Amino acid sequence: MNPFHHLLGNNLVANITNFTVWFALTFWIFLETRSVFATGMIAGFYLVLTAGLAIWFGSLVDHHRKKVVMLCSSAASFLLFAASLAAYFLAPEGTLAEVAGAPLWLFVLLVMLGVIAGNVRNIALPTLVTLLVPEDRRDKANGLVGMVTGIGFLTTSAVSGFLVAWGGMVATLAFALAFTLVAFLHLLFVHLDEPRPQAEPGVPREPRRVDIAGTVRVISAVPGLFALIFFATLNNFLGGVFMALMDAYGLSLMEVQQWGLLWAFTSCAFILSGLVIARTGLGKNPLRTLLTVNLIVWSVAGVFTIQPSVVLLAAGCFIWLFLGPYAEAAEQTTLQKVVPYERQGRVFGFAQSVEQAASPLTAFMIAPVTQFVFIPFMTDGAGADAIGDWFGRGPDRGMALVFTITGAIGVLVTLVAFNSKYYRQLSAAYAGNADLEEPARV
Repeated sequence: MNPFHHLLGNNLVANITNFTVWFALTFWIFLETRSVFATGMIAGFYLVLTAGLAIWFGSLVDHHRKKVVMLCSSAASFLLFAASLAAYFLAPEGTLAEVAGAPLWLFVLLVMLGVIAGNVRNIALPTLVTLLVPEDRRDKANGLVGMVTGIGFLTTSAVSGFLVAWGGMVATLAFALAFTLVAFLHLLFVHLDEPRPQAEPGVPREPRRVDIAGTVRVISAVPGLFALIFFATLNNFLGGVFMALMDAYGLSLMEVQQWGLLWAFTSCAFILSGLVIARTGLGKNPLRTLLTVNLIVWSVAGVFTIQPSVVLLAAGCFIWLFLGPYAEAAEQTTLQKVVPYERQGRVFGFAQSVEQAASPLTAFMIAPVTQFVFIPFMTDGAGADAIGDWFGRGPDRGMALVFTITGAIGVLVTLVAFNSKYYRQLSAAYAGNADLEEPARV
């Protein structure tokens, strides 16, 4: 087995650990508090921290050997999960069920930091694809990366539900500590022939710092690359709705164990998608693939909650998860080709930071708006009177209406992106024909 496959397997263990903790925390909070506001705030806090730390994480990846950074990631997660477990036992009885209580949010913060420490791996792995995989096979390798993510979802969604039902967050954190240690020990024995981090050719060696200005210059030098990040940012802005409401909506239709099993089933789409990409690639123009799958995803998002149906929910989630790796692999493949290897960590980190900064805004806004506007609107308000006979009434239908509106907005945004000059600029730059840029269509 070559080092790339060892790294995929190691990241799979780390992903299983972190996804399990994240899913379990969200399930547990909703079941303890029954508050959509609380789950939305958790999603928002998570994404704020992810966005805020991503640029720094990217600098760590570029300035140090990737294996060392990944080992430190596992060590930090282990210490934070241990601190979370201690905080759980030290919290006064009953305070972890109080949304307004400090002990609950201290516990949540420690757990989230443990999960977020693992995000360094998500920046390091694409740069290792550049190092270890020839250019003509990177899109397929990125498909395998997506498949690993899917296997993580498949495993953790079911495991999280049963862990929460069986032992709550104590069982979840014990599980996390054990598997974080396994990932750390395995990675110690993976041999990686990795060059010492160096400056870009012709550029004086720079201090090891967060170099936002230099990263912006690299991105600006590629026509349309900022537009790619902007496309993904808009997509994530709308995706914040799913982060804030999906678990609450699913748990309003079924028990936590059933919801976990449903995620296990639909997460098979991630694996299937990764296998298809690994076999067929992304085509000659990954950007066209990116926007095409976005158009399909948002079309589905507009209808999968049109009725309170588990079948519709499962079908919508399956399509959503199947197409997600295409979008992610398309962006990674483009960046791996047009960005110098010495800067890829910072560019990946910058992209992650900017893109994920959008979702917290949505999560922070949509959770209270849903709780205090859309849910009453569809329970006994004007919406229930106007469309309740066919759309349904109740809190779950308020959340469903938010999904439908979000899907319609997503379709419009994607159509605008498809007809923009920036899409054609970056497509030409990727193909090496930036001088053949087409005129913009009106």
